Amino acid sequence: MSNIIKAILKINANAEVTVNGEDLNSIQWHNGTTPISKADIEAQLPIVELDMAMEDLRAKRNKLLADTDYLALSDNTMSAEMTTYRQSLRDITNGLTTVADVEAVVFPTKPA
Repeated sequence: MSNIIKAILKINANAEVTVNGEDLNSIQWHNGTTPISKADIEAQLPIVELDMAMEDLRAKRNKLLADTDYLALSDNTMSAEMTTYRQSLRDITNGLTTVADVEAVVFPTKPA
């Protein structure tokens, strides 16, 4: 799904629309969907890009957490370092407000 369509759906979740790639001039509105101004769509694009970057970041973070989930079982005693590592992973999305913030994230190093 194109970023333009995602931006449109953020404004109107029920919009029926087609777009040729990422060309704002190729938007076709269907089934009586009220057209949205290009300016309003453009204003949503950075939000869509941030949403996508955060989604990718969370997927990577969730994989790293899943890789250590077995250590959190009740029959294991997790080291303080591992507890800190896992908490750092859970907190990694805090305060991120731009795509540049997300791209600058450095994942913590998994303890041995």
